[in-house]
Amino acid sequence: MINLLPPELKQEYHYARRNTLLRRWIALFGCGLMGLALITAGGVWYLQQTAKTYTSQAAAMEETLNGQKQSDIEKQVTDISNNLKLSVQVLSQEVLFSQLFKQLAVITPSNATLSNLSITQLTGGVDITAKTTDYTAATQLQLNMADPSNKIFSKADIVSITCAGGPNTGRYPCIVVIRGLFVKNNPFLFINSKAGAS
Repeated sequence: MINLLPPELKQEYHYARRNTLLRRWIALFGCGLMGLALITAGGVWYLQQTAKTYTSQAAAMEETLNGQKQSDIEKQVTDISNNLKLSVQVLSQEVLFSQLFKQLAVITPSNATLSNLSITQLTGGVDITAKTTDYTAATQLQLNMADPSNKIFSKADIVSITCAGGPNTGRYPCIVVIRGLFVKNNPFLFINSKAGAS
């Protein structure tokens, strides 16, 4: 079949199709942003409600201090204060995985692939398991993770590297486990991301 449409009209059809596709992508991206905004707003609201609840409980305890034994009330107030500090500490170590994965993808060398990630809540760090083509790629991944310009880890140490030999090892015969300790003010933690946004 011969297309006898003028070139100008063909070009307009081409751009019209492209514009329709772009509109769809923009709409999907907008929906995703709205979803993230709702989740973030819900988390902030929940944190504020928890803080208000603990504050009102502490105020009520202080009001009843005169009618009861002072040492018992001080102990209860201390317990509530410790619970609030613990909840803030736990929230400060909550990791925004979407942002962390993006940054890890940027710093991962082309001859390595991430295979596992486990968070160590008590120490504020993460254990990353990756498959690499050789020892050099494993070392390069560790150096990239430890680089202060990436703003992820203050320290990254290789826990183990094992390389399997033989014809059936595939493209990535080496497995490396790296333990990284998060930078205190990195943008991938929940509380730090809120401070940066405000």
